[in-house]
Amino acid sequence: MSEDFQKLIQNDREGRRKQIWKGTMLDYLEVARADPSVAKLSHKRLFEALMKPGSEEINLEENPRLKRIFKESKIKVYNFFKDEFFGMEKTVSSIIRYFHSASLKGEESRQVLYLVGPVGSGKSSLVDRIKQGLEKESMYMIDGCPMYEEPLHLIPRHLRKEFSKMLDIEIEGDLCPICRYKLKEELQGRWEEMPIKKGDFSIRAKRGIGVVPPVDPNNQDTSVLIGGEDISKLDIYSEGDPRVLDLSGALNVGNRGMVEFIEVFKNETEYLHAMITATQEKHIPAPGRHGMIYVDTCIIAHSNEAEWHKFKSDHTNEAILDRIVVVKVPYNMRLTEEVKIYKKIIRGSKFNADIAPHTLEIASMFAILTRLEPTNKCDLMTKLKLYNGEEVVEKGKTKKIDVLELKEEARNEGMNGISTRFIMKALDNALSDNIADNCIHPISVRESLVQMVKETDLPEDTRKRYLEFLQDTIHKEYLDVLEREITKAFVYSYQEQAESLFQNYLDHAEAYVTKKRVKDRSTAQELEPDETFMKSIEEQIAIIGTACDGFRQEVIAYLWSVSRKGENISYESYEPLKEAIEKKLMASVRDVSRIITKARTRDEEQGKKYERMVEQLIRNGYPASCVDIILKYASNNLWKD
Repeated sequence: MSEDFQKLIQNDREGRRKQIWKGTMLDYLEVARADPSVAKLSHKRLFEALMKPGSEEINLEENPRLKRIFKESKIKVYNFFKDEFFGMEKTVSSIIRYFHSASLKGEESRQVLYLVGPVGSGKSSLVDRIKQGLEKESMYMIDGCPMYEEPLHLIPRHLRKEFSKMLDIEIEGDLCPICRYKLKEELQGRWEEMPIKKGDFSIRAKRGIGVVPPVDPNNQDTSVLIGGEDISKLDIYSEGDPRVLDLSGALNVGNRGMVEFIEVFKNETEYLHAMITATQEKHIPAPGRHGMIYVDTCIIAHSNEAEWHKFKSDHTNEAILDRIVVVKVPYNMRLTEEVKIYKKIIRGSKFNADIAPHTLEIASMFAILTRLEPTNKCDLMTKLKLYNGEEVVEKGKTKKIDVLELKEEARNEGMNGISTRFIMKALDNALSDNIADNCIHPISVRESLVQMVKETDLPEDTRKRYLEFLQDTIHKEYLDVLEREITKAFVYSYQEQAESLFQNYLDHAEAYVTKKRVKDRSTAQELEPDETFMKSIEEQIAIIGTACDGFRQEVIAYLWSVSRKGENISYESYEPLKEAIEKKLMASVRDVSRIITKARTRDEEQGKKYERMVEQLIRNGYPASCVDIILKYASNNLWKD
């Protein structure tokens, strides 16, 4: 076994040795001539790192759900963020657009990228992901330079024009005081002999990546940003000697890469001027009497919305505001994407409990309902479904509400509400209350959320609204879901029966619309369209009387258009008809499922049906440990006498 360990260590060491490059400035000039991209600036390097995994444009014609959400907008998925961030297409696109513009040396290359959003919306995670991408990159640097600076800074000003032509590289920037001293005193100006090396970016080693945490307003020492002077060396060297400099500030170590400002507006305004100078002028003050130092870095700052509004409201901050590119990072507003967030978090944890179907969906519904703003066009649950790209049917008709219009009238939507952390705590609490069965389900999670909302310090009107979501809106929604689940468990071959009803309805509706007779599939006998059968389905979604004619015509017209496109037709193809068929199936078993589920004592036949139902629910993904709890909940709430 120890041989395996040794082999792994040796292979790693060999791989790293091959990546090591050391040489003189003269050697580096040959490297730069062969590949001018080695001298790219920070924004260009970051843009290429983000784009390296590629991107793809979503074909909305092939994805009806997304087309209902985005209409005619072009949606690109960037693989760099794809598996980590969900429901953030607009935010990610804005970040990519910033880096693209900055990489072309536009005005945004001299501006701070500022992410603003509520707590837990993903601001820090986005920045961490960008830092991880940068860590996979490498750079050539002056050996021993505390700022890992670009070796081309060694080329004297009077020779730069000629070298730029030879290398096809635009040379900008100046040597830091420490490298200038080394060139003058140790190499006597022979800049071509300066040692150069290749190195990786590193968060832990503070190489090319700097981080500025919030600083105590009463003790804002700028050395955190620009370094300081080593007091122990002042006894040896004079105050103006570059050798006393300690260039370990975030803007020093973040040279060539990026600097993150955490909760940026918790700092005093004066403290932020070094940040603005670094990005706008590409210079920062050196500690003591050493003038200005050139710096090439991308600054990414973030904070919550309250601090942003407070900072923005002060007109004395206009100079800083003019140098900031604001990107909103709201909470996710799509149900399917919210579920993906919790699944990702759970995968990355030691959470090994059984999770009953619809548990994460119910928790996600609550999170999103708290983030939505009311509208007079529909109720919030309908709005949630529309934002998720679902077709919402009411009285047999699909609701025609423009999602983009809903978003336009609620521009600040997603900047308030419950965070993902709150939901994860609720999942943990639900599990801790059910350690014995090691299982969580929609009922336990809803109870956990109710308890947390009651205990959390919230404004009374907000608490009342959240409890209404949990105890009324989500309660009713889950009962609808549960009835469908139990129906599917009761009806042998649910899919086949639904398809059979669909095909039968289609035959009769088509004959009715075209004024022809129906050919029986079994006997080949020609019959009149069965209006009683069609009405038994249509009445499930409140289609009655003269409305039946229009509905049948709509169904046939829609399905004809679908078939012309070569798409497969099933009972799920047309949402209003799908809902009607599902309700018809539910109605057909409602009585027997109610009796069998509620019965305290069952005869032999009822017992067998109940057991078969339980077995089917387990096959459908329900943990055996919580099936009884869910069925008792159904009997107490779903089929009240």
